[in-house]
Amino acid sequence: MPASVSALDLFARHQPLLDRAIAAIASREHWTPYPESQRPYGEEAAAAGPANFAALQGRHFELACPAVAGRVGGERSPYGFDLGISYDQPDTDALLSHLQAQLPAWRVAGPQAWIGVCLEILQRLNAQSFDFAHAAVHTTGQGLPMAFQATGPHAQDRGLEAVAQAWKLLREVPQTARWTKPQGKLDPLVVDKRFHIVPRGIALVIACATFPTWNTYPGLFASLATGNPVLVKPHPGAILPVAMTVRVCQQVLAEAGFDPALVSLVPDSLDAPVAKQLALDPRIKVIDFTGSSAFGNWLEDHARQAQVFTEKAGLNSVVIDSVTDLKAVARNLAFSLSLYSGQMCTAPQAIYVPRGGIRTAEGVLGFDEVAQALAGAVSKFLADNERACTVLGCIQSEATLARIDACRALGEVLLDSEARVHPEYPEARVRTPLLLKVDASAREAYAEERFGPIGFVIATDDTAHSLQLVRETLSEKGALTLAVYSTDAQVLEQAEELAQDVGVALSVNLDNGLFVNQSAAFSDFHGTGANPAANAALTDAAFVARRFVVVQSRRHVAGA
Repeated sequence: MPASVSALDLFARHQPLLDRAIAAIASREHWTPYPESQRPYGEEAAAAGPANFAALQGRHFELACPAVAGRVGGERSPYGFDLGISYDQPDTDALLSHLQAQLPAWRVAGPQAWIGVCLEILQRLNAQSFDFAHAAVHTTGQGLPMAFQATGPHAQDRGLEAVAQAWKLLREVPQTARWTKPQGKLDPLVVDKRFHIVPRGIALVIACATFPTWNTYPGLFASLATGNPVLVKPHPGAILPVAMTVRVCQQVLAEAGFDPALVSLVPDSLDAPVAKQLALDPRIKVIDFTGSSAFGNWLEDHARQAQVFTEKAGLNSVVIDSVTDLKAVARNLAFSLSLYSGQMCTAPQAIYVPRGGIRTAEGVLGFDEVAQALAGAVSKFLADNERACTVLGCIQSEATLARIDACRALGEVLLDSEARVHPEYPEARVRTPLLLKVDASAREAYAEERFGPIGFVIATDDTAHSLQLVRETLSEKGALTLAVYSTDAQVLEQAEELAQDVGVALSVNLDNGLFVNQSAAFSDFHGTGANPAANAALTDAAFVARRFVVVQSRRHVAGA
């Protein structure tokens, strides 16, 4: 069966889902086709997850790789054991040449084929969500509930969102048009025009260690859905979830009659990285990166031949002006500070509180009382060790452990970080949050991103001073999130204006079941592209539109 026919069948099969996703993007209401609760996936899938993960350990992970140059591996679970999995490492020059040779056939297949393949991939990824969850636990260090959601349904949501945005744009381009221009007394000009959607070329996705699917799927699917072959370069510490993704992509591509290597894994090691070499290759036309500001800025400055999309570090901030219920606010922030040990790009770090205190329903509470309320809420939330280990997960990187120790000297310790013993994995790297008190004058301490479970409670002159510091630091360093707590409508309007000025997502008075570090696909834009923390938003139309071009041809109609 021709590739286009098979892929078109996939498009037709999944078109109702695609239409619903496009409607959700337009309405921005809550919707997901991929349940975040584990129950709908069935007890059998849940029970099979650990065994399927165990079956991958100590073996070679097989993928299509047209030009094998060697093998790499070396992943170690943050819970204290080696995975023992090896992966083929391609000859990148030969792989790029191979993909260039395959690109014309993939381009000719056209938008419906690209979209159909992507939708089938997402359906199969969803069916394997428990397998991905266990792979994520032992590469990222996330607790199982979070790993299930973030690596499975929530990541798939973002992938589908990118595919839906792609289809919205692609379907607006007609294949042909007849153009007739009146010429007064002369015969009209009649021209036939053809419009070709042309992918940019080979895309490179550079994945991170903490969210290897959630931060990868938007770029992967935005590029594949617009006709670009994709290379995925995983972080050396979190290869497995990315390799599992590539395997599903290759299976669907092959079944649809395409070269499976149109999505390929390019693993490397910490000792011999390949990202810079790949990023500068003139055959790479699109790059997606999530990670440090230093490398993200380098990509933006040097990978001039490519469309570069980056999500980098930022200084996520909280301003507390006045509250109705400080206990509820403290509980909410305690969860945000604790979840996955602060290893989220949306996690709060800088908490600004007037040194004269804040207004509450019970009267004015001083700065130290507010600071102690926050510390006490974290301690109480993490008092049960089993729950604490589930919420905190593990510290993914040794560098983050070292950062916790180094940051103790940056201020007065309000709540010290402590090691916890995991009930199942005694070697697990589990740490509680470190909270420090600092004065607003100590900008060298709090005005840098300190990735991990590290927070600063900052004493300011007043709320106006807090907002001014936020304006200055976010303009310089960027952020993905800003939370403001106030019972004063004027302060909230100032915060709304500030958020627009510095280009950051604002959350107001969160004190219940919604947290500042959560971002919902189809409703929330993740990042804005308007401050130094990210040059793009997940996943607006601009995130997708720059991945293809339209090339037209025109000719006079004979005899017209």
